[in-house]
Amino acid sequence: MSESAAPTSNTMPGASSSASPRLVAVIYNPTKGDVKELRAAVEMGLAEARASLPNGTSGWEGVLWLETTVDDAGQGLSRRAIDAGAGLAIVAGGDGTVRAAAHGLRGSGVPLGIVPLGTGNLLARNLGLPLTDVRASVRVAMHGDDAKVDVGVAELTRENGASSDHVFLVMAGIGIDAAMIAKTNPQLKKRVGWLAYVDGGLRSLGTKRLHIHYQLPGHQKHSAHVSTILAGNCGVLPGAIELMPDAALDDGELDIALLQPRTVFGWLWIWRKVTWENHVLRRTSFGRKIIRFTGSDKARMLTYLRGASVQIEVEGEEPVELDGDGFGNVVGAHFWADAGALVVRVPPGS
Repeated sequence: MSESAAPTSNTMPGASSSASPRLVAVIYNPTKGDVKELRAAVEMGLAEARASLPNGTSGWEGVLWLETTVDDAGQGLSRRAIDAGAGLAIVAGGDGTVRAAAHGLRGSGVPLGIVPLGTGNLLARNLGLPLTDVRASVRVAMHGDDAKVDVGVAELTRENGASSDHVFLVMAGIGIDAAMIAKTNPQLKKRVGWLAYVDGGLRSLGTKRLHIHYQLPGHQKHSAHVSTILAGNCGVLPGAIELMPDAALDDGELDIALLQPRTVFGWLWIWRKVTWENHVLRRTSFGRKIIRFTGSDKARMLTYLRGASVQIEVEGEEPVELDGDGFGNVVGAHFWADAGALVVRVPPGS
């Protein structure tokens, strides 16, 4: 469905710098949030734009509404928006919808504005976007600043030798994290949100350790027994968890984490590190001294690496996840960062 206004040659803050007006495309998941509220927020954003221009026009020629379906979670819709001449794609939905739309927008230069309506809202958290206010999210999408960020690319290899490419914006993983997602009860997830992953995690603790071979550019191939290996484009998760505190969305690199606990106590140590050390202590020089003086051989339970890519081979088949969604089993994966491939809208001055 398309809603059009009379064309005008003016532009607005956050609109395309092109001399002619362009469409605002709204890609939305109808199962997430209130569509009427979303429409009202977009209309309010256009009204604010009209108020900021002397001749009372918004600077946009209309709004193109695109609803996701089972067959198209956003990838094809974002390409359709580009073909229609969209100067901005507002994506309203969960992490899966945002990831799919980003796949289609990758390399196009068309800004992605996010209205987070999902369980984790991972990219929105890492960008510092409003998480619970639809109108505020739309306002940032329409009037915020443009920022170039990296896109993670996952080249997945199946047991039969087939391979496929996918994108991720926050994190990809092979091992217990993917098993946890596969075992999370979807009904529980609807009721309690991201806390449902705790249930899936507890039911995945008995998952066997993986024997993997991994290699970063310019380094030798290494072998390890791990519970999971993660490649992060950014590192903040719900619940004050800073799994990869040094990860940045615009550094052209991935942060790699190898989790190697041997017991439940090992998992408790990792939990303490990512919720207390990473989130609290490392923010001050005194806290960093505490970390150094209290360090022990437990540090080998969580190893951090960094590189533009990582090549992984798995002995046997293991589950893989991208931004919290399962993508089946793989025998290998190549994760790499496509530097600056996506333009996102962020709060002004951030």
